[in-house]
Amino acid sequence: MTHVVTDACIRCKYTDCVDVCPVDCFKEGPEYLVIDPDECIDCAVCIPECPANAIYAEDDLPEGMEIFLRFNKKLAPTLPTITKRKAALPDAEQWRVVSHKLSGLNIAL
Repeated sequence: MTHVVTDACIRCKYTDCVDVCPVDCFKEGPEYLVIDPDECIDCAVCIPECPANAIYAEDDLPEGMEIFLRFNKKLAPTLPTITKRKAALPDAEQWRVVSHKLSGLNIAL
């Protein structure tokens, strides 16, 4: 099992989760983070750290969020690792409450 970053991270990119990850499995895209499923050790310390509630254990993904398993798995190998907290995107608070943001990224899954 792995943990998965979902829709709530897109266009927010809070990085509180990165600071607590013991294996540096977070990867950074321009408007989102993903978890590398090959590096995640399922410790779950990242879940309570996410202010957007964007991280779930694979088995606990909300209905309709299964696509984020592919999103994380596909993008993780292509993105750089992030190991230190950074400021969230400037308009993160506005985007935090918006749902269905994946369609705005133009990423073929």
